[in-house]
Amino acid sequence: MRPYYWIAPIDLTSCTRAVSEGIVGRVFQSQVADRRFDFATNRDEATAKDFEGIEIGSMVCVPFSNSHEDLGVVQFLNEAGAEPFTEAAADVMEIMAMMAAIAIDENEAIQEPWQPGEVVMSLRGITREFRNGDIVTKVLKGVNLDVYEGEFLVLMGESGCGKSTLLNIIGGMDQPTSGSFVYRGEDFSSATQDQLTEYRRGNIGFIFQSYNLMPNLTALQNFKLIGELVDNPRDAEEALQVVGLQERSRNYPSQMSGGQQQRVSIARALVKNPKIILADEPTAALDYVTSIEVLQVMEQVVAEGTTLVMVTHNEEITRMADRVVRMRNGQTHEVTINRHPAKAVDLVW
Repeated sequence: MRPYYWIAPIDLTSCTRAVSEGIVGRVFQSQVADRRFDFATNRDEATAKDFEGIEIGSMVCVPFSNSHEDLGVVQFLNEAGAEPFTEAAADVMEIMAMMAAIAIDENEAIQEPWQPGEVVMSLRGITREFRNGDIVTKVLKGVNLDVYEGEFLVLMGESGCGKSTLLNIIGGMDQPTSGSFVYRGEDFSSATQDQLTEYRRGNIGFIFQSYNLMPNLTALQNFKLIGELVDNPRDAEEALQVVGLQERSRNYPSQMSGGQQQRVSIARALVKNPKIILADEPTAALDYVTSIEVLQVMEQVVAEGTTLVMVTHNEEITRMADRVVRMRNGQTHEVTINRHPAKAVDLVW
């Protein structure tokens, strides 16, 4: 934060606020500010009665910002006849404004409420057990989760906490042992395999850590193969353009780098025109520079309105997400809303 100070009667026209806005404007014009005596009992402008003009001797204005946005200006007024503000006092005022900005940045109770899109998927009491003879392993132990339209949701947690199992259930590749799984009003908790196949085909795109491209098909052929499975496929050439690999359309996977193969994998998912893309550790096998390139593509996909649910161990990637769900021991342990998602190019690890 870079503070600026104005001491009356110094000209305030350099203020970053408009002359007509707030106390700064009024004081600049008249050198007089209003004082209301009933702040504690009545904050209604229409019924407040006790006002008194205060002639200003000096004032300090400090830009009021957090790390993401401009919140306004904190203004300290000193009556005429009093000693002007000292530099030491101005320093204290700067610190006060900075602390207030930090408090607002960290306190969800005093921020604007988060307004997500429509709930497209709702999971309630989801459990998943695996049986091996007489041994039963409980992987998911009653997960509750909503997925919103157009959001970037990250699932985090230590190995074995159940995040990949949850992703498989969301994607229709596995079924819960118990619980409710509803997608756009339709309950898939006890769906048949044919119903799950139709669900995956019409709604879900997959991005895997290992790319899973057909090795004997070119990039373009990989797309066209997927396009034949859906009713309204995206143009394959357009999908290649989104990921910036038009010149690789005739290359086989073995002729491309890991990052290029992953971008082809993203484009293949886009060919389906999916409502939701599920990504399981999509950058785990990539170096930093290549990871950022892949994340930039995924950033663009979310910006176009596609919902993205990603499993990752990379804490830095959570800065890009709208929400971060941390799992522990088969349950959702913590849900964090990120009101100011970072850009992929700003990530460092």
